[in-house]
Amino acid sequence: MDRLTNEQILAFPALDEQKFCDPVTTLTGEQRAEIALSKLETLWFNTGTLCNITCINCYIGSSPTNDALSYISAAEVGVYLDEIASLDLGTREIGFTGGEPFMNPDMIEMARDALTRGFDVLILTNAMQPMQRKSINSKLMELKDEFGARLTLRISLDHHGQAFHEIERGADTWDIALKGIDWLSEHGFNIAVAGRTCWGELEAAARDGYRKLFRDRGYAIDADDTSSLVLFPEMDTRLDVAEITTSCWSILDVDPAGIMCATSRMIVKRRGDDTPGVLPCTVLPFDGDFHMGSTLAESLCADGSNFNNGAVRLNHPHCARFCVLGGGSCSKTSE
Repeated sequence: MDRLTNEQILAFPALDEQKFCDPVTTLTGEQRAEIALSKLETLWFNTGTLCNITCINCYIGSSPTNDALSYISAAEVGVYLDEIASLDLGTREIGFTGGEPFMNPDMIEMARDALTRGFDVLILTNAMQPMQRKSINSKLMELKDEFGARLTLRISLDHHGQAFHEIERGADTWDIALKGIDWLSEHGFNIAVAGRTCWGELEAAARDGYRKLFRDRGYAIDADDTSSLVLFPEMDTRLDVAEITTSCWSILDVDPAGIMCATSRMIVKRRGDDTPGVLPCTVLPFDGDFHMGSTLAESLCADGSNFNNGAVRLNHPHCARFCVLGGGSCSKTSE
C-alpha cells in the first residue's frame, strides 16, 4: 500500500506529445468526444490559489506564496449570481474551492450571498487554521443556524491514516485537520470528506478505513455515499492516457451527461486580469485555451479550438484521466 515514488511514476510510459493537439481529431484520426452543457447545476468559484500549506501533488499548485489566481471578491461573485437569475439557468449549487477558501477575506460574505439567494453552497477546505479562527467559527455558526444543511463543508483528508495524509500535506497537518472536523461535527454542520486513490488501495478497503475513522471520531459521514466521501483520482499530465473519442461512450459504458462539464462551470480571476473568466470545470484553471469568455452568456456559445458552440471538446489529459476514466467530479451530488 506504499505510495509510488516520483521515480516510479516517471518510469511509466510518458504521454505522447502528439496527443491532445488537435481539438477535433485524436492522434488515431478519430473524432474527439465533446460534451455540451445540459444544465448548469453547479457554478464553481475559485477563491484564489493562496493556501496555508503546500501539498506535494496539488493540481493547482496552491501554496502560501502562489497567487496566480487572485482572490475573487464578493462583488464579482454577485455579478455571476445575478447572471444565473437573468439567464434563468436553474442552477442549484454554488461551490467554492481554492487554494484555501477561508483565506479569502470575502469567503463568508460570498457564501451568505449565495445561500440568501436560495442556492446550496459547498465549500472545499482543509479545515485547518484559516477555518479555525474564532471570527470565522462564529460566522460559520451563524450561516449554519440560518441555512442548515444547505451549507456543506467538504474537508480534504487525503487518507484515513495519518502517515499517508502527511506524506501529501506535510508534518503535523493530520491533528490540525481533525481538530477542524471535530469542531464542525460537534456543532452539527453538514460535512463531507475528500480523499485520494493514489495509495495502492482498493476502493472498498479505503472506504472501510474511512468508515472506521468516522465511527471512532463520531462523524456523521456515510463512507459508502460517494458524495459524502469522495475519492479523487490523481492527475499527472506526464503520464500516457488514452484520448476520448465519440465511440468511447459505448465502449466504456459511460454516460457523457455524468461528466463534470455537462453540468458545471468555474469562475477564476487570474492575476493581472481586470475581470474574472469562465472555464469548463475545476481542473483546468490555468489553460488559456479553455477560456470560455468573461460571462456565462458568452460561455454558452463559446466557439474556438476547444469549443463547439459552447460544447467542450475533451482535448486535455485531465479530461481523460480524471473525468472520463477516473470518474472524478467535484460536485456535491457526484456519483
